[in-house]
Amino acid sequence: MQTSGSADRRAQLAGNLQRVHDRISTACADVGRDPGEITLVVVTKTFPASDVALLADLGVTDVGENRDQEAAAKAQACADLRLRWHFVGQLQTNKARSVVAYADLVHSVDRGRLVTALDQATARSGRTTRLGVLVQVNLDGVPDRGGAEPGEVGALADQIAASDQLDLGGVMAVAPLGSEPARAFAELARTANRVRHDHPGAIAISAGMSADLEAAVAAGATHLRVGSGVLGRRPSSG
Repeated sequence: MQTSGSADRRAQLAGNLQRVHDRISTACADVGRDPGEITLVVVTKTFPASDVALLADLGVTDVGENRDQEAAAKAQACADLRLRWHFVGQLQTNKARSVVAYADLVHSVDRGRLVTALDQATARSGRTTRLGVLVQVNLDGVPDRGGAEPGEVGALADQIAASDQLDLGGVMAVAPLGSEPARAFAELARTANRVRHDHPGAIAISAGMSADLEAAVAAGATHLRVGSGVLGRRPSSG
C-alpha cells in the first residue's frame, strides 16, 4: 500500500516526467525529428531506490548513475524492475569488475586502459550479453571533466570495435561550463559522424541534460541524461 508520502512523491515525479517528455517532443518537432528516436535516461544520483521504483512504475525504462558504489547497491535493490542501467560518470579501471555486473551501457569510456579493463572484466563476469560502451569526448580541454580529446576518439573507437566483449555504441559528451551548448553539441555531432564513417553501427550520441536538452536534440542526440528535471533538486548531502 502506498503511503501518502510515496503517493505525493509519485505525483511529483509524474508531473516532472511529463514536462520533460513535453520538452523533448517540442524540441523534436522544431527540427523534424521523431521523439521515438530519443532515449531518456533518468539520472538518479543521490536519490533513493524508492524513487527508481516509482519511476519504473511511471514507465521509465532507462536509469543512469555516475558513482559505482551507489549504482551497484541501487541496481541490486531494483533488480526485479527490468530496467536498463547506464553508467554515466567518470570510471576508474579498478571499478570495471563491479560496473559490468549491472550496467547495460557505459557512457564514459575515455582511455585505452579502461577499454582493456572493461573487456577483461566482462569476459570474467559470466554475463551473457556484451557490454555496450560509448566514447566520451572532451569538448573543453579540461582533463578533470573526463573524456578523450577529439583527435584521440578514432583510435579509441577502433580499440573498442576490435575488443572481444564490448559493443561500440557511439559517443558521449558534456557541454563545457559557461559555453554555448549548441556549439559544443555541433562539434560532438561532427565527431560522431567521423566515428560512424568507420563504424556504421555506432549511431548513439549521448548529450544533453536538464538545462540543455533542446540543443542536444537539435544536434542529433539519441540519449538524454536528465536528473534534476525529473527528480528535482538533489539532496544537499549528495
